[in-house]
Amino acid sequence: MGIGLSTIILNSHSHFEYKPFRLKVHMRKSILFVILQFGILGLIALTGPVLAVNPWFLALETAGLLLGIWAVITIKIGNFNITPDVKPEARLVQTGPYAFIRRPMYAALLLVTLPLVLETFSLFRAALWLLLITVLVFKLRYEEQLLKLAIQDYSAYIAKTYRLIPFVF
Repeated sequence: MGIGLSTIILNSHSHFEYKPFRLKVHMRKSILFVILQFGILGLIALTGPVLAVNPWFLALETAGLLLGIWAVITIKIGNFNITPDVKPEARLVQTGPYAFIRRPMYAALLLVTLPLVLETFSLFRAALWLLLITVLVFKLRYEEQLLKLAIQDYSAYIAKTYRLIPFVF
């Protein structure tokens, strides 16, 4: 049966089911998060250099890039979703950077973009970075609601990890 991800949502009993109206609202929200995230990232990239020159900023940018690569390798390429939607075959990964923080790819984005904003600083770029944080926090909270419904052990995982910044948040 050819039901794609776009026709599947989670009900309160952690079963996937088809609900056209709720699906439209759900997908719109997910797509909005992605559009905002990539729009902000694009504006940061278009308003300054994409590679830091200052050695400290370059080190921070490199750390973010390495964290992102580590996260992708840990979760396996193709097993993550650009939208906050949970794939039907989703599994809980608790190794690599996921042993410490639940959203290492979001943390990586923030680590890569912060030095770019600071090195070629403007109020506009700073506002973009703060907006990026806001969008990512709303996106991760929404994603965690979906994961709690889809993955039985997710609440226990939440209890022992930080969302985005170890020992802080």
